[in-house]
Amino acid sequence: MKIAMWSGPRNLSTAMMYAFANRADFAAVDEPFYAAYLAATGLNHPMRAEILAAQPQDAEEVISQLTGSAPEGKPNLYMKLMTQHMLPVVPREWLEDVVNVFLIRHPARVIASYGAKRENPTLDDIGFWQQAELYAQLGGVVIDSHDIRDDPEGMLRALCAEIGLDFDPAMLRWPEGGHACDGVWAPHWYGAVWKSTGFAGKEGPLPDVPEDLRGVLTAAMPYYESLTANALPPAG
Repeated sequence: MKIAMWSGPRNLSTAMMYAFANRADFAAVDEPFYAAYLAATGLNHPMRAEILAAQPQDAEEVISQLTGSAPEGKPNLYMKLMTQHMLPVVPREWLEDVVNVFLIRHPARVIASYGAKRENPTLDDIGFWQQAELYAQLGGVVIDSHDIRDDPEGMLRALCAEIGLDFDPAMLRWPEGGHACDGVWAPHWYGAVWKSTGFAGKEGPLPDVPEDLRGVLTAAMPYYESLTANALPPAG
């Protein structure tokens, strides 16, 4: 099985990658199109030079790797994929042969978290319209990070059942610190999750979004709401 887990940034995506990577039957890859995305757009992200040096900059080469055998001789592959990295020029036919899962999070939480790491995020940066577009094209399973944090075991069991995979309790706990599957950018972005050994607890109230980013929130909400209408129901 190959799982394409689609999300925007700051969306529980690294914790989910660790959950699957902690299974003995899965290898995991972290944002394999990141360098290709930066090369194509010219965007100046943190650690840009290191990212460009660490990954193929040709999306076709990335796809060739992902459609081949999983690393480490594992039978299954988990792909942590950022929706904003899938530029229109990137072929998508290969995605018809994988299990597509869409990990969503309320835009207010995404904007607050992303804005703390990179100033002035735009709608394009946070991936919501791209996620809705991919879901419309590919279909698949939608799961909300809020529900996972409320009940990690229940929601992971529900996700595994939905995609025809046996649940493994190893998904609920992982070693503290960096992981072998981490991208080279991990020191900048993954500080909090490196301190974790499992999913964080329930989320509190929605954060306040700064006035200058409320337009981004307003623009993102319809895409989020369209996906929540198709999300797996909360466990229990």
